[in-house]
Amino acid sequence: MKFVLNKWLLSALIIFSAYKISAQEKTGFTSLNQARLEPYKMEITYNKTTHLLFPSPIRYVDLGSNDLIASKADEIGNVLRIKSSVKDFDEETNFSVITQDGKFYTFDVLYSSYPETLNYDLLKLQRTTEKGYSTDVLFEELAGGSSSLTEDMMRILYKNTKRPTKHISTKSFGIQFLLNSLYVDDGKFYFIIQVKNTSNINYNVDFINFKIADKKRLKRTVVQDKVLTPLRSYEPITVVNHQSEIKAIYLLDQFTLLDGQVLEIEIFERNGGRHQKIRIKNKDLINAKIAEDVHLK
Repeated sequence: MKFVLNKWLLSALIIFSAYKISAQEKTGFTSLNQARLEPYKMEITYNKTTHLLFPSPIRYVDLGSNDLIASKADEIGNVLRIKSSVKDFDEETNFSVITQDGKFYTFDVLYSSYPETLNYDLLKLQRTTEKGYSTDVLFEELAGGSSSLTEDMMRILYKNTKRPTKHISTKSFGIQFLLNSLYVDDGKFYFIIQVKNTSNINYNVDFINFKIADKKRLKRTVVQDKVLTPLRSYEPITVVNHQSEIKAIYLLDQFTLLDGQVLEIEIFERNGGRHQKIRIKNKDLINAKIAEDVHLK
């Protein structure tokens, strides 16, 4: 009798398991565990500040509870300061970070009176390790394009030593401002600009301006100058030391110019008057080099 009962229970269990599997297949549901993004584990405290150095400037921070306070370091876009707002909080909390290169990071946080580590350099992480803890996000201004691929493209173009564009340049007061090269890829322009400082004093940059202007400017109005805002920048120029040179990349949406228009790129010196301006014609835009050719090489 006991053998018959065990056999009946085994048969019922098999039938129930088969029914459960069949039901799962019919619903078409997939467990979200397959898409799990592993969080970093870290400790923070009340009396000391923890710093996290990210590979790219920070775009977004979300804190899981009021037990945490965080802020970006002044004038340093890739450093996050975080600490506890209360002493000895009990429950684990979390926070998330999105960086400009399109990476999404998540962190689980515990309180410790004596954390082992206060400063974390995420630049040191190996790419294979990082993949489990971060993922790509798509920014609207890139029209759904991958931010990390855009960042990789700018990194490759920055390291490229060739200077295809040699006729767009200006120089005065020991400062030469030039368009090093211009590339196009996936509906985006990559403007690589360069500044050479042959003077004996540093050139501190206030800001760089991109705008479409009329060549003649017979009736200069606000409407005639259309300011263009770069979508991204790579190694943006803040200072050019004396007797040195530096370059940067600025990403803009693809565009062309009407008759009588030029693109002006201006660089302004902070607390100085050595402002520089270069003009780019429509033929320069339409003859931009294809960035993918450099990328493939």
